[in-house]
This record gives sequence, structure tokens and C-alpha cells, in this order.
Amino acid sequence: MNARAILLCAVVLVGWPWGNADADTLRQMFKAVDGAVIVIQTNRKETVGGPEQKPTTLAGMGSGVLISADGKVMTAAHLVQTADEVTAHFQTGEVVKAKVVTSEPSADVALLQLERVPPHTEVARLGNSDEAQVGDQVFVVGAPLGLGHTLTVGHISARHKPKTMYGGLAQAEFFQTDAAINQGNSGGPMFNMAGEVIGIVSHIISKSGGFEGLGFVVTSSVARRVLLEKNPYWSGVEGFLLSGDLAKVFNLPQPAGLLVQRIAARSPAAEIGLRPGSMQAVIEGQSILVGGDIVLEVQGVPIVGDGSSTTVIRDRLANLKSGDVTKVTVLREGEKKELTRKVP
Repeated sequence: MNARAILLCAVVLVGWPWGNADADTLRQMFKAVDGAVIVIQTNRKETVGGPEQKPTTLAGMGSGVLISADGKVMTAAHLVQTADEVTAHFQTGEVVKAKVVTSEPSADVALLQLERVPPHTEVARLGNSDEAQVGDQVFVVGAPLGLGHTLTVGHISARHKPKTMYGGLAQAEFFQTDAAINQGNSGGPMFNMAGEVIGIVSHIISKSGGFEGLGFVVTSSVARRVLLEKNPYWSGVEGFLLSGDLAKVFNLPQPAGLLVQRIAARSPAAEIGLRPGSMQAVIEGQSILVGGDIVLEVQGVPIVGDGSSTTVIRDRLANLKSGDVTKVTVLREGEKKELTRKVP
């Protein structure tokens, strides 16, 4: 038997020495960071079917990660954008109320502020996602299908630059990963092998509805830029972009508009008087709500079909000071109407 065969036999019998080291590293990393991972639960009321219908309370669940000792939590925008109530559930069993501080739907990231931080809670470190490479091993901690503090392991499969993804996620840079991601992981952290947060889980692409190896995670560099380096702003509104033929179907007086879907209670959108949708409809294969306001312009900036006005509008609203007036022009029941609100 030659030397190579002897070595192969030894490996089969004993195992690669790296196997246990990797398992030990993951075990230690998970223990070190798990306390910073939070299960996020949301509630919102929705009235569908007309004013005579009673509102229905809808619950949502996802994940988040504590990034500062004073209670700042990163999560996914789609999880909290129109939530009436947000609560953070810690590994210790403690439940703390939270509010949305800033949200960027076009990057699918949001920042929450906790009412308080339970004592001795771990705080995660934000890493530099620009240094991460395709092929790097990563791990995700979250609450897939409601199973809190679940660890899944994989690799960075690809990096997708901003404006190369579909839909309204023009600002997001994504890592694609084969680490298992399911419903409930949204908003949770992706860690590198140094235990640093390098991404916030966004969504999966699936034909079956389950995980098929195509998970997408917003990079920490994008999350840091839009949530921590810009003036905070949260509108509390979810919209559906109408452009092209759809703009004609809805008789818009301009090439594009934003059909209001849902509005969070006590949000700026609610306080200015925007009306959410109230009737279910299917348009271009998508289930949406109709009957609500159609936003035509905000602060004098018209809604455009490619979604590029979103960032301009968001920045203008974020830069308003106390006493300034917010102005929104909507199409309501076929007529233009201007809504105003003084910033408190």
C-alpha cells in the first residue's frame, strides 16, 4: 500500500482534523452572538371589503439584531413598515416594546428603538461587508417558521450590486447565500466567521414556497449607510407603483403614481390623512388592495415610473424640521387633493 492510500485510510478512520475545529468554532460563535438576536413580532389592523367590515388583526413574525447598547435593532423593512405594534422577544424570555425609527423599503432594512434593553444582553458587532468574498462561510441566526434562535450555515454564493435586482429594491446590495432561510428569518443577521454582522436577511426566491438554496441578504454596508448615516425617517406607508398601462387603467393625470396599500397607525402617513386600500384585486398576477389614495407627488416631487423619485422624496422628508409642512398630492375618488401636515 502506497503512502497516499495509507493517508486516505487514516482520514476515513480518524476524520479530517479540520472538521471538529469548524464545529467548535461555529458552536463558540453561536453562543457568543445568539443573545443579540431577537424575535420580532408585529400586529396590524386591516379592514378589507368596505367600511361596513370590521378590522382584522394580522400578526407577523421575523427576526432582528441588537447593534447598540442603547437599544437600536436592525431588521427588515417589509416586516415593520406598516406595523401598528412591534415587540422584541429576547432569548431570556423578556418582551420589550419597540418603535420604528427609520425604514428604507427600497433597501428592505429598518431600524427599531427598544423601550429598554434587558440587563446583560449581548450587542452584535457590525462588520464590513465590502471585505466579504464569494465562497466565504457564513451563518444565519433567526426564527424560521417561528422556531427562535435557529442556526443555519452556508456560504456567500454571489453578490448582487444595487439596481441589478428586480422590483422596488433599487438601493439594496445583496449577498446571495445557500444558508437555509425560511419565513421568520426575515430581518435576522448573517454573520461572518469572526462573529460580525455582515448582512440582514431579506427574502428567498422559491417555486415551492420553501427554501431552495436562493436566499438574499442585504449587505451591512448598505444597512449602515441608509439607517445610520442618513437622517432618520419612517413614513409608515406601503404602496404599489402604477406606471405604463396601469397608470392609464387607473386614469392617472401623469405617467405614474403610488397606490396606497396599508398604513401604520400613528405614523406620519396616518397623521397626514392618507387612505389605505380596502378592496382586494388581482392585477398582473399580484394580489393588491384598491380603493385607497394614489400618491402623485410629495414635497413637489412627482412619482416616476422607474421608482427613482423614492430616494429624493425620502431625503426631503427626512430633512424637514419642526414646524415645516409636509405636502402630499393624491388622487382620491378621481379628484386631485392636497394633504398637509405640520411637522411636530
